[in-house]
Amino acid sequence: MADSASLLFNPRTYDPEHFDPETRRLLRATIDWFEARGKRRLIEDYRSRAWLGDFLDFAAREGLFATFLTPASAAGKDDQRWDTARIAALNEIFGFYGLDYWYAWQVTILGLGPVWQSDNAEARARAAELLAQGEVFAFGLSEKTHGADIYSTDMLLTPDGDGGFLASGSKYYIGNGNAAGLVSVFGRRTDVEGPDGYVFFAADSRHEAYRLVKNVVDSSKYVSEFRLADYPVAPADILHTGRAAFDAALNTVNVGKFNLCTASIGICEHAMYEAVTHASNRILYGRPVTAFPHVRRELTDAYVRLVGMKLFSDRAVDYFRSAGPDDRRYLLFNPMTKMKVTTEGEKVIDLMWDVIAAKGFEKDNYFAQAAVEIRGLPKLEGTVHVNLALILKFMRNHLLNPVDHPAVPTRLDAADDAFLFQQGPARGLGSVRFHDWRTAFDAYADVPNVARFREQADALCTFVETAAPDEEQSRDLDLLLAVGQLFALVVHGQLILEQVRLTGLDEELLDELFAVLVRDFSAHAVELHGKDSATEDQQNWALGAVRRPVVDAARSARIWEQVEALSGAYEMGQ
Repeated sequence: MADSASLLFNPRTYDPEHFDPETRRLLRATIDWFEARGKRRLIEDYRSRAWLGDFLDFAAREGLFATFLTPASAAGKDDQRWDTARIAALNEIFGFYGLDYWYAWQVTILGLGPVWQSDNAEARARAAELLAQGEVFAFGLSEKTHGADIYSTDMLLTPDGDGGFLASGSKYYIGNGNAAGLVSVFGRRTDVEGPDGYVFFAADSRHEAYRLVKNVVDSSKYVSEFRLADYPVAPADILHTGRAAFDAALNTVNVGKFNLCTASIGICEHAMYEAVTHASNRILYGRPVTAFPHVRRELTDAYVRLVGMKLFSDRAVDYFRSAGPDDRRYLLFNPMTKMKVTTEGEKVIDLMWDVIAAKGFEKDNYFAQAAVEIRGLPKLEGTVHVNLALILKFMRNHLLNPVDHPAVPTRLDAADDAFLFQQGPARGLGSVRFHDWRTAFDAYADVPNVARFREQADALCTFVETAAPDEEQSRDLDLLLAVGQLFALVVHGQLILEQVRLTGLDEELLDELFAVLVRDFSAHAVELHGKDSATEDQQNWALGAVRRPVVDAARSARIWEQVEALSGAYEMGQ
């Protein structure tokens, strides 16, 4: 049977042997920095909303951001590359210790996106040098009035008569806006109408025409509001113009949103060690809390959901790294990591919180922090609803129109993911084609709950063919989102099975995981049944898609042993 300690990140035993020596060194150094800082200091910094200066000093000394976030095309050292596999590993570590640290890194990634996509060699060289100096970056896209509606930006660039511009306007909810050496700012020209007027340019937060207004959140994260007042934008500062600026914004979000899944995983892993350890040592009515059947069920569900999050995310890395002009399947799996994995993280925390109850509020625990921070990830880089609507664009082709694609291998190689900054126009989603999802399920047809879930997935295909929303219903986003949840479960299950096939997982644990997915599909089918605009055919289909998982008490008891083994497996030093 698989050892639970081998499935979850544990700082005591972590050794990513699949990475090159410098990557292993930096990951270990990061873990050691946090462990040396200790739990009390981390929690106190979180509670006091202290700026992350010490952490950023550490990252600068080690060259952490420069090594991980400088693509090979701009690299000054052999170990510098943009490698999504090791970026994902670092996301998980940052999430494990505190989302504030992850956030400073995440918005640096977003700020770099428009730069690394740019043909402006001078700006690229400047960004590489700033990274080498330990600077952070920011992504100046959203605005207080319009949010991320980039069609309506009020950051205005007026020609200065010398080939440059004077930029005026405000940006809102911009991470690192207080300290960024370079802020990638999206705006539009006053002398050009329509998409041709869009501009992405590089600004410096230390410039006198850059006015920092405030931190808009009560947190160590500095999520700024800033204003530019006749900020001089020279030709050397221009990153993109016209439609290319619009595409750079969306493609940057494609890169950045992928990081949310592994941060969520890290949060859940740390919280799980605390929750299981507490529950196992808590005596209630003369018995350990973990002796109660409902507690075992909730903690087991949390554990298998977390394992599913890891399996899906690891497999999605392979598609992200193997993407190219002729293989854009990542455009489905990417919003899946952002939407599905992060909402699974919320469920994992909620299940554990139901068990540990008031303990989850205590100020000396990581869990209280995790319970707050896990809520943010589904809401960053586009809401769950936005990403569900995006996922729906792929449903018919994915379920009904498969094509042959070369097999995508496990991608843990030390390669530069250059295509991420050469994605091209951000359109044509309806033309993306996929390999046959059934192949992954066929390989595990003998696992009872995989087979049971396959019945539901096949039923969804029937729904799309015979009872899909008509033109009028297609304007009912409430109903469409319920359909999107069903489709997302099929994609979730598919990549989990592909990753299991590549890496191995005890089939009993897989069976327990799919029992949860069967219940989830049934719950979303019932939700669809109750929608106001659901037709009689859709209502009948929904009830017909409800299934009961295959119950095996002995299997569940053995999986519980894996969960119980997490008690005392890790506790952060004070």
